[in-house]
Amino acid sequence: MGLFNITHPAFFLLTGIPGLESSQFWLAGPLCVMYAVALGGNTVILQAVRAEPSLHQPMCYFLSMLSFSDVAMSMATLPTVLRTFCLNARTIDFDACLIQMFLIHSFSMMESGILLAMSFDRYVAICDPLRYATVLTNEVIAGMGLAVASRSFITLFPLPFLIQRLPICRSNVLSHSYCLHPDMMKLACADITINIVYGLFVLISTFGMDLLFIFLSYVLILHSVMAIASREERLKALNTCVSHILAVLAFYVPMIGVSMVHRFGKNVPRYIHVLLSNIYLFVPPVLNPLIYSAKTKEIRRAIVHMFHHIKM
Repeated sequence: MGLFNITHPAFFLLTGIPGLESSQFWLAGPLCVMYAVALGGNTVILQAVRAEPSLHQPMCYFLSMLSFSDVAMSMATLPTVLRTFCLNARTIDFDACLIQMFLIHSFSMMESGILLAMSFDRYVAICDPLRYATVLTNEVIAGMGLAVASRSFITLFPLPFLIQRLPICRSNVLSHSYCLHPDMMKLACADITINIVYGLFVLISTFGMDLLFIFLSYVLILHSVMAIASREERLKALNTCVSHILAVLAFYVPMIGVSMVHRFGKNVPRYIHVLLSNIYLFVPPVLNPLIYSAKTKEIRRAIVHMFHHIKM
């Protein structure tokens, strides 16, 4: 059967929170606030790093990449989520759903890669501080950013085609207010083994490996910090890692929670699955700018300085 002879629905129907349909409109308010914080906070971070020369350093460049990824993720989900919750407009064209699916998975993988790059930044800064400036040059940082973006695009490029090859005939109702690969492939009335294997390969080879290397970097960092004689210096060194550790937890804890519930929580109500999936997508873009602006005095000072100039 050729690719263009496969039956696809003209559109999918998105779902809000099962069992809470009557309350979805009232949930739109908190969602709008979260989107505003995510878009506004990350945009402020980007502008502060661009405008403040003192922030032109590796850690802040990586933070800019993280903020860009968060803004892109928010923009990718914003239209369908707010349409579903505010207007009860649940339809999305098949091709538009494929594009949204690709963007969500790509920017999620990109964020994971950036968090790994940031852990390398912390490792060099603490374990080999004398070579920090020579190791993390602007060219190296740009190359790392390009590598992270390229990995996301190349690794996930087959996903839309893996969905297009499947006949979608069981239903056209998705389980979320946005499009995800696992959700779409379950609607196929054909063998989805290739999709499952490829999805598992992507999960282990990217997110899994990123998390492993982040963990190993902190093992090495902790070993190096424990060799410092002064307690005050040890705490000072570890304090430079707090923001990154919180960002890693904000990203990976919801992801692992969603995976565990989907795999083992067969008796868990559907609205719990949906709520956890929404937390996974919406919480990191909200928390990241708050974490870094609260924990990094240079960024906080630059933001205050920027708003002071705006008022003038």
